[in-house]
Parts: sequence; C-alpha cells; structure tokens
Amino acid sequence: MNKTTKTWIGAAALVLGTSVVTASVVNLKANPVPEPQPQPAPLAVAAPSAYVDLTSAAETAVNSVVYISVTIEGKTQRMQMVDPFEDFFGDFFGFGQRRQQPQQREYKQPDRHGAGSGVIISQDGYIVTNNHVVGQADEITVKLNDSREFKGRIIGTDETTDLALVKIDAKDLPAIKIGNSDNLRLGQWVLAVGNPFNLTSTVTAGIVSAKARTLGANGIESFIQTDAAINAGNSGGALVNAQGELVGINSMIYSQTGSYAGYGFAIPTTIMNKVVADLKVYGTVQRAILGVQGQDVDKYIDLEKAKGETPDLGTVKGVYIAKISDDSAAEEAGLEKGDVITSIDGREVTKMSQLQEQIAQHKPGDKVKITYLRNKKEKTVTITLRNAQGTTKVMTEVDMDQLGVNMKPITDEQKQQFGLSYGLVVNNIRRGKMMDAGVTKGTIILQVNDRKMETQEDWEEAVKQANQSTDRALWIKAMKPSGRKDSFVIDLNE
Repeated sequence: MNKTTKTWIGAAALVLGTSVVTASVVNLKANPVPEPQPQPAPLAVAAPSAYVDLTSAAETAVNSVVYISVTIEGKTQRMQMVDPFEDFFGDFFGFGQRRQQPQQREYKQPDRHGAGSGVIISQDGYIVTNNHVVGQADEITVKLNDSREFKGRIIGTDETTDLALVKIDAKDLPAIKIGNSDNLRLGQWVLAVGNPFNLTSTVTAGIVSAKARTLGANGIESFIQTDAAINAGNSGGALVNAQGELVGINSMIYSQTGSYAGYGFAIPTTIMNKVVADLKVYGTVQRAILGVQGQDVDKYIDLEKAKGETPDLGTVKGVYIAKISDDSAAEEAGLEKGDVITSIDGREVTKMSQLQEQIAQHKPGDKVKITYLRNKKEKTVTITLRNAQGTTKVMTEVDMDQLGVNMKPITDEQKQQFGLSYGLVVNNIRRGKMMDAGVTKGTIILQVNDRKMETQEDWEEAVKQANQSTDRALWIKAMKPSGRKDSFVIDLNE
C-alpha cells in the first residue's frame, strides 16, 4: 500500500548542488479508426458571457511573484583524526612503540541550497513567502520577474502558520492587490503563480475545490484547496482570483509521490494579513488564544458511535470542546467541556479549522462574541482573548544581546575531561540576564527547559519557545569549569 504523505513544495527538502529535471517524451500510437456510432443529443452550451478570461490576471500577477533562492551554510565540526600511515611506517622502521596522538581537525559540511517563491505585497519591497522556504536561510537572493536581483533579509517568521516576511531594498515594485479569501466560492477559478522546478514565472489554472481544509502540518491551518497544478518550487507563490487579486499563499501538496497529484493547498489571506502586519510591527506574531481543545462535531459523533454510544449534541456541525485550558479566556468566560461552539461574531463555525482561522485574525485583548450549545440550548458569551502567557500584553522577540552570552559547542577534549557527550560552553559573557543569574565564562550549558544543548541553534530555539510559553522562563542545567553541577533560572519577563 502506498503511504500518502504531506509534502512541502518549496525549500523544505534542500538539495546539494543543482537540481536536474528530466522530462520524458511519450509517443502515442495511433488507434484504429472506430466504426461510426450513434451520437447523443448535443449538450447546451453556455452563453459567451459565462467565459472567464484569466489572461489579465495572469499577466498582472506574474510580475508580483519573485524567485527566492536560499543558502544554508554547512556547520563546522571538530573531529579526531589519526594518520594510519604513520603507524605503518613507524612499525616498519622500528618505532612501533611510539603511538601517534589523535589530532583535532575541523570539517565543514557542504552548504545546502534551495529555492521557492514569494509575493511582493508592497511597493517598498516587502515580500511574503513560506517559513519553510526561508526560515533556516543564512543567505537569501530574490530575483524579480524582470530579472533584477536583490539580497533579502528576514523581517520575521511564524512556524505556526508557515509564513515569513522578507524585505528587499527597492522602490516602485509591482505589488499585488490583496483580496479577501473569505469571498472565494467552491468552483471559482484561481491561478497558481510560482517557480516550480526552477521554471520561473509559471502560471497554472484550476478551481477552488475545498475551503477550511486541515492536514495536521501546521499549528494553525485553514487551507484553500485547489486543483491548479503546483509542484516543488511553488512554495510561497501566489494563489490569485480571476481579478488578479492575491487570495492565498501556496504552501503544500498532498501526494503519494512527492509531486503534484491533483490537489494543492494555500494559506488564505485572512490568516496572512494578520501575521504579516504583526511581523512588520513587532517581529513576532501577537497570537490570540481562546484556550479550548476539541474537534469537529461530526468527527466526535463518529468516534462515539464507534464506541457504541449515541451522542445527541443538538447539532451535527460546530466544534466540540474536549478540554478547557487552565487560566484561559475560555475558562474565565465559563465555557465547559461538552459545549459546542457554533459561531464567532455571528459567523458560522462548522469545524475546528474555521474556528482557528477566525481567532487567528485577532490579537490578545480583542473581544469576540461566542455562540455555543450546552445541553442543546443556545448560549452567547463575550470573551476577551489572551496570549499564551494568559495576558493581553504585546509580545516582542527576545533580544539575544540582552542575555549577554556567546556560546559554542564543547570540544572533544572538554567532553573527555568532564565526561560529557554534549554541551555549549560560555566563551564570552557581558552584563545581561545570564550574568545577573550567576553564569560565568567557562560554564557549560547542558539543558534548557529539558532540551539538550548541542548546537547554537538549540539555544536559540529554546529561547524562542520559552518566550512563547506560559511562564516565559529558562530553566538551565549547567556545569561549572570545576566540574560542579549547577542550575539557573532566567526570567524573560524582567
């Protein structure tokens, strides 16, 4: 049985060197001429006014979509090397008793390269793309449709929605007009514009085949599903309507082979607009959280029926609440396990993806009107949304300079000396949160919030996750230069 996989369609899987695409030409053999057969009555033909002309939309959108190439620098590792020829010739000439000491040598892994697409959303050089295209990039090059090239810099990324904002230094760029993805209807024609297989400025057409689709790939998702052909390299490209307006950012395909198999998925502009605005202003997303866990009502009913139960919730549509988070907005408002959310601010909610999409458009502190069923009776409550810390404060990125440390992986000699297999040693420290907590030069950081510290990326990711957590603290396990174990707590709120 083939295993169906969810596949990133951009730089998620970076390759070494240059990708080569081989095309096969298939010769079709002529079939014998069939005998004449009775023909059915002709079908009614739509009036010429029903014809949808996509040429104007394609010619406009293609100038707003860019080609993004990224480079991830290979890591440098220290390895123990022994020259086997020295042992051989040492024995041959009678010096076999003198064994060579292992030498420390540095080995640099090859750089990795990848490519994807992006969409110009402002004349002064802001470009939206996918996080999986640029999230790990050390160098970004942006090529416009008119062949001009610019160096790009990351303004901010958001793994939860798989979106990223990049900036280039340019003016008077052909920014795309942003449309409202809520206005899309099933069967409506759309265009996918991007750079599949490094074939720049490619346009494909299809229809909207589903809305509010979930695949379980991102923390927040409410995909637009389309049958417009998209492939590797289309990630971050534009999904546009017949008027040439941006309605989504192409992100994923669902495939058994890793190539296009009929359906692609785009992040709607209703989610994109909020994420981009926050990244522009704060560098991180001001994410509102309702504080409920649950599932689509129809899925809940099916699961209960499989257990022999016959649940009657008073509806077969909505979001069934399976759990309320402690100290959340939902708990404060009195929502309970077993309630069914049916609408937000008067807009119908039939599944969890719609709930996520509507909440994602808000920031902490916003008030929303929730309509729900409890024991089949309709109730309404107004809820003030909160952030992950349970407050309505504006969140900002942690300034790594405020921590006041530079670190690097411990050497093989230090591993042997302290009996360790991993760790980051503080090789430089200045006034900051770490020094204030008692960290000194030479301290070896072993774990941060139960995450092993093996690379600089581990440290940065641990800080990022802590900043988005409820308590916003770094719980550090360490070892002093003397070999004594120690621990520290860094409060990121102060």
